Amino acid sequence: MKRLLLSAAAALALSAAAGAFTLANAADAAPVAQAPADPTRADRMGPWGFDVPGMDRKIAPGENFVRYSTGAYLDNLVIPADRVSWGSFNALAELSNSRTQAIIDRASATAGATGEAQQIGGLYNSFMDEARLEALGARPLAADFARIRAAGTREAQAALMGRTQGAFGASFFGSYIWQDAKAPTQYAAYVSQGGLGLPDRDYYLDAKFADKKAAYRAHVVKILTLAGWIGADKAADAILALETRIAEASWTKVEQRDADKTYNPMTLAELEKAAPGFPWAAWAKGANLESAKLVVGEPSAFTKIAAIFGETPIATLQAWQAFHTADQASPYLSKVFADANFEFYGKTLSGQPQQRARAKRGSTLVGGNLGEAVGKLYVAAYFPAESKAKMEKLVNDLLVAMKGRIDKLDWMSAETKARAQAKLATFTVKIGYPDKWRDYSALTIKADDLYGNIERINAFNWAYETAKLGQPVDRDEWGMFPQTVNAYYNPTMNEIVFPAAILQPPFFDPEADAAINYGGIGAVIGHEISHGFDDQGAKYDADGTLRDWWLPADTEQFKSRTTQLGAMYSKYEALPGIFVNGDLTMGENIGDLGGLLIALDAYHLSLGGKPAPVIDGFTGDQRFFLGFAQIWRAKYRDDAIKQQVVSDPHSPAYFRAYGTVRNIDAWYDAFDVKEGDPMYVKPSERVRIW
Repeated sequence: MKRLLLSAAAALALSAAAGAFTLANAADAAPVAQAPADPTRADRMGPWGFDVPGMDRKIAPGENFVRYSTGAYLDNLVIPADRVSWGSFNALAELSNSRTQAIIDRASATAGATGEAQQIGGLYNSFMDEARLEALGARPLAADFARIRAAGTREAQAALMGRTQGAFGASFFGSYIWQDAKAPTQYAAYVSQGGLGLPDRDYYLDAKFADKKAAYRAHVVKILTLAGWIGADKAADAILALETRIAEASWTKVEQRDADKTYNPMTLAELEKAAPGFPWAAWAKGANLESAKLVVGEPSAFTKIAAIFGETPIATLQAWQAFHTADQASPYLSKVFADANFEFYGKTLSGQPQQRARAKRGSTLVGGNLGEAVGKLYVAAYFPAESKAKMEKLVNDLLVAMKGRIDKLDWMSAETKARAQAKLATFTVKIGYPDKWRDYSALTIKADDLYGNIERINAFNWAYETAKLGQPVDRDEWGMFPQTVNAYYNPTMNEIVFPAAILQPPFFDPEADAAINYGGIGAVIGHEISHGFDDQGAKYDADGTLRDWWLPADTEQFKSRTTQLGAMYSKYEALPGIFVNGDLTMGENIGDLGGLLIALDAYHLSLGGKPAPVIDGFTGDQRFFLGFAQIWRAKYRDDAIKQQVVSDPHSPAYFRAYGTVRNIDAWYDAFDVKEGDPMYVKPSERVRIW
């Protein structure tokens, strides 16, 4: 089980950053006569941290709290043409992207740069050299295509799939290196089902995605044709038929969430016996995993997919690999390839009308592949020491609040409570940036070789991962870059991590009212703490070991309450006929509910027994809930929502605000929400977990 994110959409927001966009309200906007706002400066949300003009006070809080708190903002919000969504996370990611761009611009303009500056500038300049990419056309693919054509046996194809762990291309089975969930002081190689080009198995099997599947076939034809693969049309039919069979064999996203069912350690010999038809030894050699402990994610799917591999003609396997190689490489080739990639993945799948400017794509590329080199400069320029100190205090407040909530639980036994408290007491907290930075000195970056740069980066990163095998777990390592607008909980490390970039308005503003900060960044902190106690995180003990540490009666109580929460969210309709999957989003919904309750308790503790001030007519609790709604205000394009509901374990932003407050008694008290109001839930039916 990998880390649990605050928002998967937010993790991708930086990679889809658009032009400058300000969330400052009208009262704070700069006069027209002044120079444009600095795109690297964080804009405040109003005098006390909240966008009051963004409210719609014609709507009562109990009628629709999202509309009440953010309706005017949403009415006026236009999603930029080069984005699939826009809101608080996106705007903050845009700020981070602008700052990253400034760092990269300096490095790329420095003549004779050395070390990490040379790597940053060289990678960016290789991406921006469009004339060279146009002159090369499809030629960079030649060596990879030659390897694919030369792989004329199943063993050779499996070895090639293993090699693609650190190169362009794809595999029926993917792998990543992570802490062993049953022995978290060691690393293991986790192996999971793969083989699909569309976002989820439902895109192949559900009739409502038939148009996307048809468009995918056309995309396969186009990419193979551009790459010079003979018989592209016939190959596309074979590839679609192959991937449809794999989709039928694959586990659902809900099944893949189960930490117990997806932990299946096997030796290579055991894997060959369990999933015959696929040359596992050849694959492991290609992936440099011959001596690794393997943890299989979806054993029944492995058996079926391995059989599919054994039955598929070599020519189809070659065409499939050629397509995925060219498809993955297309953003780093000439314009026709890059445009084809955007037309399908951006416009057709996600509804994004316009491709981002090339400079923005270039800065995203550098930030994602040289993340800690860029992050080191980002922190030096944009993350003052006092921000880290304030964040440390907030985190401590939230941990104290969570301790109090565990103590007061009326459904959990004293024995399980004691173990939960022991787990909470051992949480590791990481804020801002790592204590030690990654060394990129062995990576060669050339300003005139974009395709080669990406291949070398892929190989460098996979070698970095496989080198961990057999070594002690590095507890100082981070799973995100400082410039990433997100946060995460890692169950095998029992740690919560908050990168520097999220510590900005609307999440955290040192000049804002405390209630806003507790409703914003406080809820984020609480969300990550709660992940340690959600339906999957709660399966890991204080040492990060996957084991059952609950008394059976407590487990039954917990399951009853989480089932109730899942049923509530499954009734939320994101689009006509498109409902949130309460089982898929369970962990995140638990994180939101627990996180907001913890944050509210922490806010009350921060008052030190004194009454909260009233500001602009709003009480402290009202401002707290308004601050929470503010961080989730967003709009999505319809295709992006459809994709999220099927494949993302996070509920759409609207329901993260709407669904969470309905279960919190203090929200009803703060806004005088009564029976008969559309959002009202009877006290006996409100979900109470943490």
